[in-house]
Formats: sequence, structure tokens, C-alpha cells
Amino acid sequence: MLLQDVDVGLPLGADDVEIGPLKLLRLDRENAIALVRSSVLLRRSTDIAICNAHTILSSIDDPVYAETLQSMTLLNDGVGANLASRYLHGCSFPENLNGTDFIPSLLAEVGIPLRIYLLGAKEEQLQLARQHIEVTYPLHTVVGARNGYFKPSDEESICRDISDAKADLLLVAMGNPRQERFIVQNRNALNATVSIGVGALFDFMSGNVLRAPKAVQALGLEWLFRLLQEPKRLFRRYVIGIPRFMLALRRLKRERES
Repeated sequence: MLLQDVDVGLPLGADDVEIGPLKLLRLDRENAIALVRSSVLLRRSTDIAICNAHTILSSIDDPVYAETLQSMTLLNDGVGANLASRYLHGCSFPENLNGTDFIPSLLAEVGIPLRIYLLGAKEEQLQLARQHIEVTYPLHTVVGARNGYFKPSDEESICRDISDAKADLLLVAMGNPRQERFIVQNRNALNATVSIGVGALFDFMSGNVLRAPKAVQALGLEWLFRLLQEPKRLFRRYVIGIPRFMLALRRLKRERES
């Protein structure tokens, strides 16, 4: 049974916020970690997507992707998701649960040993991320790792490898929508208790991509720092995507008020 089907394990009084076709949980970091911990301890299958402005906009553009996300537990990521919640509902999210910060906090604070499988990124970044986890979080065991560059014909064997590893936590770093689709389409074959789409996490853990300075993060401008680092890859997401996201929020606001 999926977490989405029951409220067992959610913190008392936890609520959600509807943004377009999605409902995102309003949790602080402590309660989000508790959600993962209880899922592992109770062996309750839980698929998590961490949704930023790009994810939300993609779900508005693509009903099939929206349906995929609707079958997952959704957490918030970034200033765009928070802006959407404030604009549409007048409330902020308790904390920014972007995967680059949330996953390290989860590994440091979950308090129980986890069997972890890593899927995604290039081989070099994947192995460096694995080493980082093994050295920094010795409570846990990395039971397998596979880069994200594989053919559709390889998917069955990869799922079998993940299943054989009996992972408590599967981290999938293949970008969206690919990572969420992989998790949902293969959930019955993966045998992983908690699966989380983590985007560029392995690139950050490996040191291949630099985080913005804390002052830039505090101003909500980490997206601009990333754009300056990778302008070609991220131009469409930010330079075109941000105005489209704002227009989409205006349409959603008008629909709510009509």
C-alpha cells in the first residue's frame, strides 16, 4: 500500500496545498524525515517527488506527467513552489525541502541504518557521490549503484538489481520527468521501501556542480547561480520557464476566483 492511500505515518495535523493539478504536503524538515523513518520501519512503500517550479509547470503542461506525480507523495522545493503557495493560498511552506539539502539532512538525522541504492548521473559523479555517502554517513550502507545512462532494454535488469539489493532507500537522480516516471512505472518491480527523485543531487555530492554561496541561497537566487554555471542546459528552464510559470499562476488564480 502506498502512503498516498493512507494517512498513517503523516504528522498529526499535516495538511497539503493544491497548486495546479498537484497537492504538495506542508511539512518542515523534521516531520519530512519522520515520514521517511516511519515508512522504513513499517515497511510501507512510499514514492516521493520533490517539486519545484519546473516540476509544477511540467505537470500543468503534461497531464500524463501530472498523473504520475499525483500517485506520489509530493514535497516542496524552492522559491517558486513557495511563491505559488503564497499567491494561491496565502500560506508559505514551513521549510524549503529541496533535495540537495533535504537528503543530506535525512541521512544525518534519520537515526536508523538504511540500505541505500543510487541510480542516476554519469558514472564518475555516481561513484564520487557513493564515496561521499559512505564516508560522511557511516551509519548507512550503499548496497548498489548504477549510472543513469542506460537503454530502455536495460531497465528490466536494473530493476532486478535494485530489487535484489533490498534497498530501504532508493535515490533516483535522472532529472524530471524521467526519474518520477521510472519510479512509478517500476514501483512493483523495485522492492525499495522509499524511493525519492533527487535531480542533480549526485552532481552536487560529487563536487561536479557547485552550490551557490549561502547569501545567494538566502536571497532565493540559487536558480540564477545555476543558470550562470550551466546557461546552455538551463536557459529554457529558467529564462523561458519562469515567465511561463508566473502566467500559469495567474491563470490558476483567476480560475480559483471565478
